[in-house]
Amino acid sequence: MFSRELEVASALARQAGEILLEIYASDFAVDFKGKSDPVTEADRRVNAFLVDRLRAEFPQDGIVAEESADHSDAQHKARCWFVDPLDGTKEFIAKNGEFSCMIGLSIDGASRLGVVYQPQKDKLYRGVVGGGAALEVGGEAGELSVSAVADPAALKLVVSRSHRSADINRIVAGLGIREERPSGSVGLKVGHIAERTADLYVHVSDRACKWDACGPEAILRAAGGRFTDLFGEPFDYTEPTIQNARGILACNAAAFDAVLPVVSEAAREAGFSAAGDGA
Repeated sequence: MFSRELEVASALARQAGEILLEIYASDFAVDFKGKSDPVTEADRRVNAFLVDRLRAEFPQDGIVAEESADHSDAQHKARCWFVDPLDGTKEFIAKNGEFSCMIGLSIDGASRLGVVYQPQKDKLYRGVVGGGAALEVGGEAGELSVSAVADPAALKLVVSRSHRSADINRIVAGLGIREERPSGSVGLKVGHIAERTADLYVHVSDRACKWDACGPEAILRAAGGRFTDLFGEPFDYTEPTIQNARGILACNAAAFDAVLPVVSEAAREAGFSAAGDGA
């Protein structure tokens, strides 16, 4: 199922990783697209490489990539690739290794396939919804499956290394969480859940975009986890807005039903509204 797409995406992510490491080792410049939104030569070069190669391999598919100017037509195609050439640009700049290249494929608006590659550790997460997920490290591959931890207080929460909000503090208090793991990159945070080194990730913000979600969602769901907005609703990758307007909730399946009410309440306190509320 999607075997060719998965092999192509995996190979391209590894090749993109080589470009990232080449620039990572250099004295690269940093520009800003907006306040607190850095961009580097690595973002741009890898974006161009992936878009060109995906277009050559799958000419009929749509492609939505972070550093590409126009996404207006691509999102409405039945098959659409979502590309984040460098997820964790701040970590790339800080040179802490916690950055990744992410590629996802949506079919009829639903995430179906994902690849996340962390080049500095040669870690490749890959998954197809309904077809399983795997982690490849240094040439060795193993299946991924989320934890069965059901007690919210026993969950390991993976949090952003570069920023933290008061909303996360409320969620931690509401669930009684005692253990946290900092990490960069949405893809790597979700990867931790898939490989059981964490159980929960919450992004109470509308700043993340579809390319931050599509690949990681497929991997987590393929590993048996849940990936929704802050109100438990599935993502629709054909929505006209490119932003994830209602945040991200990524969790193992066992604790999801207990976690969701606490997260949704924190989201409402932060000013978010569920889709049914007209947000």
